Amino acid sequence: MRVLAAMSGGVDSAVAAARAVEAGHDVVGVHLALSRAGGTLRTGSRGCCTIEDAMDARRAADRLGIPFYVWDFSERFREDVIEDFVSEYRAGRTPNPCLRCNEKIKFAALLERALELGFDAVCTGHYATLVDGPDGLELHRASDAAKDQSYVLGVLTAEQLAHTYFPLGSTPSKALVRAEAAERGLSVAQKPDSHDICFIPDGDTRGWLAEKVGAEQGEIVDRDGAVVGTHDGAHAFTVGQRRGLRLGVPAPDGKPRFVLEVRPVSNTVVVGPKEALAIAEISGERRSWAGAAPAQSEFACQVQIRAHADPVPARAFVSGDGVRVIPDQPLDGVAPGQSAVLYIATRVLGQFTIDRTVSAVPAGV
Repeated sequence: MRVLAAMSGGVDSAVAAARAVEAGHDVVGVHLALSRAGGTLRTGSRGCCTIEDAMDARRAADRLGIPFYVWDFSERFREDVIEDFVSEYRAGRTPNPCLRCNEKIKFAALLERALELGFDAVCTGHYATLVDGPDGLELHRASDAAKDQSYVLGVLTAEQLAHTYFPLGSTPSKALVRAEAAERGLSVAQKPDSHDICFIPDGDTRGWLAEKVGAEQGEIVDRDGAVVGTHDGAHAFTVGQRRGLRLGVPAPDGKPRFVLEVRPVSNTVVVGPKEALAIAEISGERRSWAGAAPAQSEFACQVQIRAHADPVPARAFVSGDGVRVIPDQPLDGVAPGQSAVLYIATRVLGQFTIDRTVSAVPAGV
């Protein structure tokens, strides 16, 4: 099998490529240049896709004895990930750029080019597994629950899964991957994992958004509409946030208040008690199935609303392009724009972008 190994410069993708070579596949390594800022450098474990990462990926490819290329996907990344991120915040939603990057870049743009060049599959260092099910290929959680990345892969379609290769999915722990990298002589064996948003390497999301969206003073109100403070830009707030509210009017019960809603049109932030963050129902329109679609329009499942959140038993209702989910117990701090990924046991059914939420605690209660 001809395999295009996406090599980020980290230990996971390097070991994944090594395993593909060891399995006897015809492997070519590629690093995606996602920024045209030539001086982009890595800061500790923040960010990814920097100059250092490209050099680390090349060294790993040289060690494995495979051809290596750098492909410029910066324009596509800017349009499909960065601009989407900014527009979602402008609309008062909280997006997941890593999930969008998987959807639009690694398993759309990259896979499309790989197939055009005659490759059979794209290999990545994601922790997830593929299983041959009764209705076709299925996406499942990884063996290592702590490293499982199936949530951010929930956007993959059946066609994309058919050309995807995850060599690390059955590995019991990240420590074993690092040990294997060291045994193979890969210099990235002890390289720190990247975190935060890759195109905001200093971690200052609020400051970055202020430059892109602009800062305009607005009101912070409680659930009854009473003004309790002011802010310098609604885009800087996310549902569930507690710190940095700078409220001038204390709550009647003296308890902390949390962001419950962001209203970009009126540039207003709504705050309230922690109890009001409990969500009894979520729904959305932009859905996709990771493999065969569910046979029924109503079914039991588990729903996960963040990459490292615990899955919650729920009931899902599918209608047209929309999905409505009622969890068995309220979800905590859900923000429009997040992705809800549906599971049955370890299998990923699919996902949708949350557009609407229904609080378990009505206003005035």
